[in-house]
Amino acid sequence: METSIAAFVKEHRRMFNLTQVDLAEKSGVGLRFVRELEQGKQTLRIDKINQVLALFGHEVGAVPHTS
Repeated sequence: METSIAAFVKEHRRMFNLTQVDLAEKSGVGLRFVRELEQGKQTLRIDKINQVLALFGHEVGAVPHTS
């Protein structure tokens, strides 16, 4: 099963009982960025995505494309 970054972040944020404000503060990004990330905005900076994912021990990387 494929999980989007948006779903992954939202799920993990909730698992750690963090609000969007908490996540923004702890990862060093803005609240607007967290909201856009969780809504699945297509054009976000990878470095900022990685700042958020680092809190959960993950990062964006290249993966094989399956059709």
